[in-house]
Amino acid sequence: MADAASHVSFLPPILTFCAAAVIAVPLFRKLGQSAVLGYLAAGIVIGPSLLGVIKDPDAIRGTAEIGVVLLLFLVGLELQPSRLYSMRKDILGSGLAQMALSAGGIGLFGWYFGLSAAGAVAVGVALALSATSIALQLLEERGDGNETYGRRTFSILLFQDMAIAPVLALLPLLATTSGHETGSPMMALASLGIALVALVLIVLAGRYVMNPFFRILAHTGAKDVMTAAALLIVLGSALLMEHVGLSMAMGAFLAGVMLADSHFRHELEADIEPFRGVLLGLFFMAVGMSLDLKLVADNWMLLALAAPLLVLFKIAVVTSILRLSCSSWLEAIRAGALLSPAGEFAFVLLPLGLANGLLTPQQSAMITALAAISMLLGPVVAKLIDAVLLARIAPATMDEDYDGVGDSPVMVIGFGRFGQIVTQALLLQHIDVTVIDSDVERIRSAAQFGFKIYYGDGTRLDVLRAAGAGKARVICICVDDKQAALRIVEMVKAEFPSVRLHVRAYDRIHAIELMKANVDFQMRETFESALGFGRVTLETMGLTRDEADLVIDHVRDRDAQRMEIQFHEGLAAAINRVPRVSPEPLVPPKAKSKPLTPETRQVIEDGGAEVAVGGVGEPER
Repeated sequence: MADAASHVSFLPPILTFCAAAVIAVPLFRKLGQSAVLGYLAAGIVIGPSLLGVIKDPDAIRGTAEIGVVLLLFLVGLELQPSRLYSMRKDILGSGLAQMALSAGGIGLFGWYFGLSAAGAVAVGVALALSATSIALQLLEERGDGNETYGRRTFSILLFQDMAIAPVLALLPLLATTSGHETGSPMMALASLGIALVALVLIVLAGRYVMNPFFRILAHTGAKDVMTAAALLIVLGSALLMEHVGLSMAMGAFLAGVMLADSHFRHELEADIEPFRGVLLGLFFMAVGMSLDLKLVADNWMLLALAAPLLVLFKIAVVTSILRLSCSSWLEAIRAGALLSPAGEFAFVLLPLGLANGLLTPQQSAMITALAAISMLLGPVVAKLIDAVLLARIAPATMDEDYDGVGDSPVMVIGFGRFGQIVTQALLLQHIDVTVIDSDVERIRSAAQFGFKIYYGDGTRLDVLRAAGAGKARVICICVDDKQAALRIVEMVKAEFPSVRLHVRAYDRIHAIELMKANVDFQMRETFESALGFGRVTLETMGLTRDEADLVIDHVRDRDAQRMEIQFHEGLAAAINRVPRVSPEPLVPPKAKSKPLTPETRQVIEDGGAEVAVGGVGEPER
């Protein structure tokens, strides 16, 4: 009976968290606010300062931080190592500048108002860090992760995570120099060396162990085991990083990056996503619960002044840095707003500063409250800045002779490389075109073509209506995001059923999904260019132009036949489920394939698609 009672005792807190989330988040979304703000508000209400349903917020913070860990793992899955390398200038340049300037400015301010020099450094670094979870959640809600300002925001966040290890090594050194010796400098440097070794281990394991490991598990056909293995990899990497002094989020992020080129990436993402959403919400509620309302009430005037100043100062620093690195004002300010709240690691560094004697208990409590209030204030400021800036800047991006929307027969959503080539042909025939894009640089490019331009998110129904989608004859969806393209198709089919839909398909699976959605025309983005490439190669091998065209037409017809078969078999197999497509020859080969090295022979015999030799293999397009 006692055992039953102990099990039941876990249920009230769990039910409380679920009820608070179910009530607060939809309410705040109904008010047009971020879900993050809803979770924070729910935490304040159920925390010890108000209703007191949860007495000890620190008891659940460790579990809640796993939400941030899973979030960083999913972010890492979207970043191939090559893409990460291409971001090195933003990571080391903008990230380092943001940390140095923000920490320096905040530290000087704290020192002026009575903190010791060592304490001012600790506070400056703690508050210079930004809330990774809030920034990435807001980017996800907006769908702006691939926008220029989104990528630069992420680069700065990544540098901050990389800086955690040196910062944790710095605090004991500060304690030593300030007379509060809690450990030798040599031990701190040794810990830093161990952290670097652990980083190398994760990189090597990701490259040479994880893919074969998941391939073996996949062959067992046990779905639950794959989910358990995904959690094992994520939490194991996070735990290793924590033990060597790095952030758990950094370990999870590295594990994700190492699996970004894996064919199991999408399955891992689907397995982790439900856990991530629940635990990330729990983390935000834990932050809200940690806010001491009595302390806030006693010092309300000081905190009411300090919190907005902190947020505005961090916005100013990031905006200045990104403007100097050639970002537009819009991109720089939006990135600054996302990075303005204090970060999750402030709640780790400030208690550590207290333990090392760098801060007094009163100072630590006040600055912790300031960090929590900035996390409440940051999403609101970001929302207001977006509302004001987008309303003012969007009309300024239009052509001066722009006379309204509604009379363009063609609408192009997405003015990247694909969309630009599509519109060149339309421009040659003097066909009126309306372009929708949310990237400032692409909008400026579109202005040179004389098109009608709408600055906005093409996945939003109000934007499509305002841009005149209902009066267009054809809508060309040229975005490079598969899910965004499918959302636009669904909206247009429901709201503007008479408009033809021409859609850019990413690969064969995406093309079949578009066929199921009954689009009027879809084309794989690499298919026709690859056929043209093949035709020229045939001509180089001695075929005439007509002979090469005949061969290419034959390949195109065979591909269309196979696509039709796969489309119908997919529908027969399961509703709304597209079968996995593997590359296969359209005509029987004249000879058996011959492996040229023992490694190649081993790969073929194992049936393994994952080979760490440069990542040139890819699913069929």
